[in-house]
Amino acid sequence: MAENATLPATMRAVRLVVPGQPVELHDVPVPPLGPSEVLVQVRAAGICHSDVHYRAGRSRVEPLPLTLGHEVAGEIVAVGASVTSRAVGDRVCLHYLVICGHCAHCAAGREQFCTTGLMLGHFTDGGWAEYIAVPERNAVRLPESVSFEHGAVMMCSSSTSLHALRKGRCAPGDQVLVVGVGGLGMSAIQIARELGASRVIAADRDDAKLALAARLGAIPLNVSGLSPAEGAAAVRALTDGRGVDVAVELVGHGDTVQLALKSVAPLGRAVVVGLNDVPVPIDSYRDLIGTEAELIGSNDHLLGELEELTAMAARGALVLSDVVTHRVGLDADAINGVLDALEQHRAPVRTVVVP
Repeated sequence: MAENATLPATMRAVRLVVPGQPVELHDVPVPPLGPSEVLVQVRAAGICHSDVHYRAGRSRVEPLPLTLGHEVAGEIVAVGASVTSRAVGDRVCLHYLVICGHCAHCAAGREQFCTTGLMLGHFTDGGWAEYIAVPERNAVRLPESVSFEHGAVMMCSSSTSLHALRKGRCAPGDQVLVVGVGGLGMSAIQIARELGASRVIAADRDDAKLALAARLGAIPLNVSGLSPAEGAAAVRALTDGRGVDVAVELVGHGDTVQLALKSVAPLGRAVVVGLNDVPVPIDSYRDLIGTEAELIGSNDHLLGELEELTAMAARGALVLSDVVTHRVGLDADAINGVLDALEQHRAPVRTVVVP
């Protein structure tokens, strides 16, 4: 077994210090390594729309200052004395939920509700840094055929999409609507097809993103200027008037939640993923009761789903080469620029930090 690498005492990390203010580049100690932890040299870390909410203070981050970044992949450079399943030199991508493993939720397979759970880059230091320490169970092996950049993005945008489609009980033959084709949406299209969807419709306002969605096998639908009811009518026109079996909402806006719900067929499932703190009006009879539709919340993902995703990527069923479009260094100004663009809904599909 390879020996632990000789490590520097300090490292660079991009941290949130004050909510509502730009993130900052700091020199901080390289994290100490517990007996059951691995130390990963970060090779890529995604910039997610959730990070916009963290920086703005719309979603609580603590303790501050905190290193952001929850989409992380890299190489193990040191292992704790009790680690048995991972070794120095392993290529890994990181499950962002650090859990206890023994509470009632963990025992029941609901690890996203762990009573002491911490999310990387939200409640414990994340991956916008040169190194990160995590429990060995959080280090998921990354196939040699999958790049670090793609492995990082899979840890949130792809995994969240897979979990949402599972929550919506996507089954072979289903018709699926993906509302919002940024980083999550591009994965959702491919995963829905891999799960056997007969038709995937991609709704967005950005023609360039819709063109990419079409290349990935979706039917593009530009809903710019349309009300939720008008958008739903357009979806029904593409499904012989029936509507979709599963609609996945990935934007986080009242209108897009309504679009998803109004687009489902009788007994259809609308799954809401996008963060949104604005009340959403619902016609309880027309939207829910009359069609026995379901409105479902989807939060995070499970460790086992990450292993399913890496297998998809290894066999070419999930390809992110056209999704990861931009790269920045471990530079606060550059990262703040990407966060600004995301907040204004003008960012490229996915940008990753490459330390």
